[in-house]
Amino acid sequence: MIVPSIDIMGGRAVQLVGGKDKALDAGDPRPLAEQFGVVGEIAVIDLDAALGQGSNEAVVGELCRIARCRVGGGIRSVESARRWLDAGAACVILGTAATPEILGALPRERVMAALDAVDGEVVVNGWRTKTGARVVDRLRDLREVAGGILATFVEREGRMTGLDLERARELAALAGPAHLTVAGGITAASEVAALDKAGIDAQVGMALYTGRLPLADAVAAPLVSDRPDGLWPTVVTDESGRALGLAYSSTDSLREALDHRRGVYHSRRRGIWVKGETTGDTQELLRIDADCDRDALRFTVRQRGRGFCHTGDETCWGAPAGLRALERRIADRLGSAPPGSYTARLTGDPGLLASKLREEARELADAAGADAGLCEAADLFYFALVKMVQSGVRLADVEHELDRRALAVTRRPGDAKPAEAERR
Repeated sequence: MIVPSIDIMGGRAVQLVGGKDKALDAGDPRPLAEQFGVVGEIAVIDLDAALGQGSNEAVVGELCRIARCRVGGGIRSVESARRWLDAGAACVILGTAATPEILGALPRERVMAALDAVDGEVVVNGWRTKTGARVVDRLRDLREVAGGILATFVEREGRMTGLDLERARELAALAGPAHLTVAGGITAASEVAALDKAGIDAQVGMALYTGRLPLADAVAAPLVSDRPDGLWPTVVTDESGRALGLAYSSTDSLREALDHRRGVYHSRRRGIWVKGETTGDTQELLRIDADCDRDALRFTVRQRGRGFCHTGDETCWGAPAGLRALERRIADRLGSAPPGSYTARLTGDPGLLASKLREEARELADAAGADAGLCEAADLFYFALVKMVQSGVRLADVEHELDRRALAVTRRPGDAKPAEAERR
């Protein structure tokens, strides 16, 4: 699939030709991360760090909170790699320091080895130093210790001269268990499709920035359809992956969806359909994923208004249940709970809510057996949700934070605080 690339120099997104000459300044990288992050992982390269002329650490850290980032540039030790993984990088990309010893000390599935080459010869230190090593030899050395390989054809980088597809296929055949991503010269959707068919990701920068390769065309390139109308079934889910309904997509609807980051689909009767345009039940598009066979899509959205279904229900299978339903009931009742109701008491008495949270947490901690644990956990979830809704925190926000924390590789001891330890 497509991996959009953001190269950063002096805090700004830039594009270089051959790794040397600045050909384009795209400005603030944050809006780009928001735009590109909808289609999957993005590559974020700190060029200043790679060249040893500074660092864009703060900016890159912000981008890791916006999108799923493959972070590279100037990462030359196990410690610095771990810092980025702890900061939320989906994976780290090591070039100069891509040795079996360093890569082997990191979680394999979260590390990529960058093999930057000019005419097949590996270059390091921001592409300025030739090593005399051949890409194919380095690939054989690293394929067992790196989860991914990023092969950049430096002589084509930024020049939009087209991809050397045969060379990419040769490297893929040698990559073995490591997943291959290639960069340099990719300009056409057909190249993205050909790479995907070969099991290779396409990392693209200049062609996306200049509009030579529209993002929607790159996403659609690997997709296939067995329908006479060529549409792709599109499962629409909320932020937690819960299905809201089924729609269909086309290249045109993908373009509208990505341009406006909204739920836009292709109605089989009416053509382009913008969800909520007439009802107000709009969707913010968060992510697009293709399935394993490339014949269906998943849209992850933030649903607003009543819900997805034309009946007004939240899903096309009726009302939700569980924590989502409880969250919505609490949100609906806050501010409009009838006088004397327990919800009204909780919302009007912060001290009562705080006391109940402490009480239920202690009862859950002391619960013995499944039945007691079940009841006490349900009580605690209820009061915790009241506190969350009051504070403007959604379940989806908590899930996102937990997912972010799961990316950390450095673990804290997790000991009880002194005051709590004394109470045990």
